Amino acid sequence: MLREQTFEKLNSLKLHGMAQAFEQQLENPDSATLGFEDRLAMLVEAQWLWRENQAIKSRLRHATLKMPATIEDINYRHARQLERSMIRSLSSCDWVRQHHNVLISGPAGIGKTYICCALLDRACRQGFSARYLSAPKFFRRLGIAYADGSFDRMLAKLAKTDVIAIDDWGLAPLTDMQKQYLLEVLDDRCGSRSTIVASQFVTDKWHDLVGSPTLADAIMERMLSNSYRIDLKGETIRPVRRGLKPESQPDGKEDA
Repeated sequence: MLREQTFEKLNSLKLHGMAQAFEQQLENPDSATLGFEDRLAMLVEAQWLWRENQAIKSRLRHATLKMPATIEDINYRHARQLERSMIRSLSSCDWVRQHHNVLISGPAGIGKTYICCALLDRACRQGFSARYLSAPKFFRRLGIAYADGSFDRMLAKLAKTDVIAIDDWGLAPLTDMQKQYLLEVLDDRCGSRSTIVASQFVTDKWHDLVGSPTLADAIMERMLSNSYRIDLKGETIRPVRRGLKPESQPDGKEDA
């Protein structure tokens, strides 16, 4: 009865990790040979690990990553001029602590999005808040926020996020308002937060993507300031399916 009350109180206090560890101790006869301080230390450690794991899950959920990705699973076998030393350096997340940016360029299917998500995943696991945003959705949400009066709140929320990734930058021409939106977001983050920007266009062409020389200077100055550049080249890393043969179309099966 006393044990049940203990479990109820631990769970009501949201000490779920400690409750699980206590139950494991009760089921393990060897735990009885340990002293009180040792058993208590194990319970505290279990609770600490449980809270850390819950916090990581929460940060990853809010990061809205486009795909599951980890630094450890990045493909170096494919010939795309990806430097292992660069990724190893970025994996420490010192670039986030120092509020630096990462700029990724390369053709479609070369793995830019995976690298974005892997860097955000590592940041979340290191205790930083993160957010993945595709450029079309990013500008659409900013436009909606501007229209409904929540623009300042959205800017403040983005400004508090340790690292954001803007993927597929430059696929569509920016309107004058979108240029202003981007400048405001980058201005809030410059020197205080980190930003990842990925594009199919080489970095040297990004200035031309903005269109307006004055705004382009301001935007690129904030992007390029204290930035790491990953310039990928080569054939697509994405599996390409061959088309259907005419005789296979009626039953809907793909050519293997």
